[in-house]
Amino acid sequence: MTQATVTTQASADDVLTVAREQVLERGIGLSREQTLGVLRLADDRLEQLLELAHEVRVKWCGPEVEMEGIISLKTGGCPEDCHFCSQSGLFASPVRAAWLDIPSLVEAAKQTAKTGATEFCIVAAVRGPDERLMAQVAAGVEAIRNEVDIQVACSLGMLTRDQVDRLAAMGVHRYNHNLETARSHFPNVVTTHTWEERWDTLRMVREAGMEVCCGGILGMGETLEQRAEFAADLAALAPDEVPLNFLDPRPGTPFGDLEVLPAADALRAVAAFRLALPRTILRFAGGREITLGDLGARQGILGGINAVIVGNYLTTLGRPAEQDLDLLGELRMPIKALNETF
Repeated sequence: MTQATVTTQASADDVLTVAREQVLERGIGLSREQTLGVLRLADDRLEQLLELAHEVRVKWCGPEVEMEGIISLKTGGCPEDCHFCSQSGLFASPVRAAWLDIPSLVEAAKQTAKTGATEFCIVAAVRGPDERLMAQVAAGVEAIRNEVDIQVACSLGMLTRDQVDRLAAMGVHRYNHNLETARSHFPNVVTTHTWEERWDTLRMVREAGMEVCCGGILGMGETLEQRAEFAADLAALAPDEVPLNFLDPRPGTPFGDLEVLPAADALRAVAAFRLALPRTILRFAGGREITLGDLGARQGILGGINAVIVGNYLTTLGRPAEQDLDLLGELRMPIKALNETF
């Protein structure tokens, strides 16, 4: 038996009936308590749940799947102590600090565009960008926009108002800054900054007119109640995109010995977050390979997911882009393109 609590048949029917009427028919996301009810559904209701989440995704988001590639401009040496992250300079992990040059950044954007991706995200392992990093990002964004037909996103940590405005002026389309987990669980995950500091950056990003990308990682020791709390936190933020990661325990980090989230719990969470966020881009991100495998990838895409990070992640390997493209072709799901269906 997985972490999910078995409910009675009658209560399971009630949960699914309410979700169908409220979310599928009216487009109103589940509340925190309703999401908890979904997360507590027994494994024998998982197939029904995933089918409902897929119906919700298609009705309120359409059939297209958005592809995105990510690249690390500045890797390792981060001063923060995010307990899941091998890029922290405070842990005995094998990742060391390194910078990527602009030609390599442009080439990565070109290769990402060839997969049909519409988004290319420049990521840096920092608390927040200093002037050197802002200058590198400005040069990188300009070079990519001059040579590649793709939207550019950034993930550079916590920002000041001036930095937010400068990124918007560069033409950055979307900014990623994950809340990572529920507010009540955050102090167990990070101690060098607060959940509220992250929220402030996201608020400024939205005010500047950039799209907001905000998600987190499941399987970091949170309870089902905190998982539902996190979904409610995100619903209150109303981000344009929510990347769902699953913990891939990294050697040398405080979470390096945690167990991988059971596949059924991961899929139940995918569906629950879709029902809490019916109109949001819900993206498969890091850890899906170790948590779900090939079969789980299919179930997730048929269970509420409508976006995928293709290729590798920042410090871990992902699925080859060709595998995701083949799967989407097999499922007859069109890939979102900048101007037309790819």
